[in-house]
Amino acid sequence: MAVDELQAIIQRCQILEEADFKGEDFNLFQVAGQKCLEDGYAAQLLEVIQNEKNKVIIKNMGWNLISPLVRCIFMYKQEDDKREHCLRILDQLAQLCNPKELFLGLLEQIEQTSGEQVCQTVMLLLQPLQTVLLNLQNKKAYSVGLSLAMIMNQLTPLPVPYTKQQIQEDKLGLCQCCNAVVDFAKPFVNEVVKNMEKSSEYNDMELKEELKKFCMQSLKYPLLTAQLEQLEGIEEHPFRHFATEIIDILWNIGELTPLVFVHHKGKSPQWENQEFADIERKNSADSLACLSYLMFVQHFGIECFPVVFSPSYLLLCNMTHIEVLLKRTEESVLSKGLDLFESCLLRMEDNSLLHHYLELRDFINVPQDLVKIMTLCPMEHMRKKSLHILQLFIDKFDTQGKYTLFRCLLKTSNHAGVEGYIIKNIKDQIHLALMKESDNIWFTGHHLIALLDLVLSLPEGAETDLLQNSDRIMASLNLLRYLVIKDCESDNQTGVWTTLGKIEQNFLKPLRVGLNMSKAHYEAEIKNKKENRKGQFFSNTVCSVTVSGEKMPAMTTGMQLQVLHSALFTFDLIESVLARVEELIEVKTKAVMDEN
Repeated sequence: MAVDELQAIIQRCQILEEADFKGEDFNLFQVAGQKCLEDGYAAQLLEVIQNEKNKVIIKNMGWNLISPLVRCIFMYKQEDDKREHCLRILDQLAQLCNPKELFLGLLEQIEQTSGEQVCQTVMLLLQPLQTVLLNLQNKKAYSVGLSLAMIMNQLTPLPVPYTKQQIQEDKLGLCQCCNAVVDFAKPFVNEVVKNMEKSSEYNDMELKEELKKFCMQSLKYPLLTAQLEQLEGIEEHPFRHFATEIIDILWNIGELTPLVFVHHKGKSPQWENQEFADIERKNSADSLACLSYLMFVQHFGIECFPVVFSPSYLLLCNMTHIEVLLKRTEESVLSKGLDLFESCLLRMEDNSLLHHYLELRDFINVPQDLVKIMTLCPMEHMRKKSLHILQLFIDKFDTQGKYTLFRCLLKTSNHAGVEGYIIKNIKDQIHLALMKESDNIWFTGHHLIALLDLVLSLPEGAETDLLQNSDRIMASLNLLRYLVIKDCESDNQTGVWTTLGKIEQNFLKPLRVGLNMSKAHYEAEIKNKKENRKGQFFSNTVCSVTVSGEKMPAMTTGMQLQVLHSALFTFDLIESVLARVEELIEVKTKAVMDEN
């Protein structure tokens, strides 16, 4: 019945001129063709399409069959003959239909798909879409760009497989689909390359620009969040292969070098809407950061560059990208930022980075981002790696650079543990300065005194929360003890003896008062808890306690006492070092007075 209806419409249209086809004819052909497909008459429909007499009809009306055709292809099983007939129909339509109409029909079908069928639909339609685009006479570059953008926009909401198991399973087909899209783009890349070889003044920039946009979009998704390390048991890592292909396209169309090294000199696209401009800038920043990671960490395309760039220049070029990556919270992106930073630093000699670089915004922002990761990131391995890289960064600077960086981090970190770590670094630099014969003006004399003003002080005087700031206080006391032992008052290379009165006034005395107050408070709290426990029927009653201004999770009285005793132990530790420092100062001062 469905085939008879289709034959009737075909016979009626065969006697008409192409210009005489009406909207009603298109609708009748679509309904009859769809019924043939749904009723299982795909073989008969294929015969109609292949009939030379129907060439004009198929050219004008065939594109209407795309939607029902795709539905039927997914409905039939892989080995079903009907599915094979549907695939041959799709191939015939790509050859015979009006390219412009079929192009729009294929794009519409890609746009309408969603969820688990996205990758299947895209991979099914890539070949006919490529055929149509190659046959287009007008607006080819625009149409290629529109196709690639539509495909990538449909893929972008899909989760990127990250673990080895997810990549091997490729549940939604994303890995396979991404590499199929690259193969789809290759004829257009070859066209650009061919035209560039013909003329050194290649002026048709539209197709080249569309391919560049596709590469930039691919760098942001899926490559920015993809796992790109070589995985054992996966012979050809799909995302590594995809990354290689994207780099090759950029190299072949002459855009790789400008994007890596000259991007900051280029002009951004002009947008009337500021929101669009901000989105464009962010997307571009993410893509360029991923490109740098691919090149300098994974070494994709690195053979394209001569080894003429200094390590400090490479670091300078990459600091913007490192900052972009470190501001993200996803492990897959954050790890790329840390790896890129580490890779750039490992190329450099210690003490070779000039202090002038700290005048650049990125060189101040990036260590601050590292501090945030060290203190706030929930993943321990990320925190440890950030600390390791911060030390690498410190080691690469010259003496003045280290001095400037220490001052900056002490003022901005707002974390006692980080401040304690920086103070330990300051102590190491002072030690080096005292051991060397040559003068080191930054960690001795008046420069050091200015730094000690920051280090040997309490943020809120005697009322400073000593428990919360214990790491910083212990590091400061250890530094002061070192200075008093190593630097004789007669030499006074560090200047500590000159400023001793100020140190006692701003640091030692308030610390002593604060310790007495804190110990008294915690001892009273312990006594109170013990007395309360004696009056209770059960000793494990749950209640809450506030430490360092923060309410702690509900705990038994016994647990609270344990915490309070731990705090007292910390105060005793601080007090013992403080007493030793005071004793050393007194002994040294008395010895000098006796000599005099």
